[in-house]
Amino acid sequence: MRVIGVDEFGGPEQLKIFEKAEPHAGPGEVRIRVEAIAVSPTDTLIRQGQGRPNAEPPYVPGMDAAGVVDEVGPEVEGTSIPDSGRFSVGDEVMAFAIPAGEHGGAYVEYLVGPWQSMARTPAGHSVQEASTLPMNGLTAVQALEKLDLAPGSTIAVTGAAGTLGSYVVQVAKDAQLTVVADASPSDRAWLESIGADTVVERGDDFASAVLAAVPGGVDAVVDTALLKSLASGAVKPGGAFVSFRGWQGDGSPDVRFVVVSVGDEYLSHAKLDRLRALASSGAITLRVAGVLPAASAPEAHRRLEAGGTRGRFVLTF
Repeated sequence: MRVIGVDEFGGPEQLKIFEKAEPHAGPGEVRIRVEAIAVSPTDTLIRQGQGRPNAEPPYVPGMDAAGVVDEVGPEVEGTSIPDSGRFSVGDEVMAFAIPAGEHGGAYVEYLVGPWQSMARTPAGHSVQEASTLPMNGLTAVQALEKLDLAPGSTIAVTGAAGTLGSYVVQVAKDAQLTVVADASPSDRAWLESIGADTVVERGDDFASAVLAAVPGGVDAVVDTALLKSLASGAVKPGGAFVSFRGWQGDGSPDVRFVVVSVGDEYLSHAKLDRLRALASSGAITLRVAGVLPAASAPEAHRRLEAGGTRGRFVLTF
């Protein structure tokens, strides 16, 4: 099968097509013929050699895919598996992949994974749209679960117009939280349309802007824009701050710092199926910035790293 990866770390130009042996579904596993792969910032880090996969080159990025089931291993139809996880050949599914895991990244023609890493695609959505949901959706769910806020609590989201940020906003609204989101003027109306209660100007003055809107501070901040210390001041005493990529906090007093690690959600079928239901109902909006052939992965990476995109670029085989 064809895969997209790198044998030397570096810029987008290092992404190339390689041939690898076609994998097959083992016990408890499902294989999908990949039709769509979402390109995320994490993919660019893999390409650069950060968080190197535990495998021989080519190193294959990708954490999100969607396609059609074409092999089902034994035990996938066992009585202990919920109906939502009993996949059959021909089902359209979305999948969460771990580049450093046993089966590698998602930039492949055929992806094998445990049934728990997959869910059916949301009703009314294309496989291209569905491919944008698994990794960032599960990240948003984990962030909200770790915060464990009561309905009516106030949460502020940095990078709210981005893919992860917008999922956090919408999952928070589903949990009946009050949401303060940051945005540029061009994104304000869209964020309000997906449920943001208050929109403040994005930028390094995030904490001051939030405090002006919510005197005393918010119950929690989810920092998808990686503002770190520039955003921690928006949290009220006793509140919490969710960070990403391992940041442990800046020592701000009376703030609980929470680190999210989406790799822990690899077998979270029930959560992924819940995200499917939210997208099917319209409670979560899926956005595709553009669709490119898999051979144009370098261009997708270049456009992503240039910034300013809304939604995910999607690669197709």
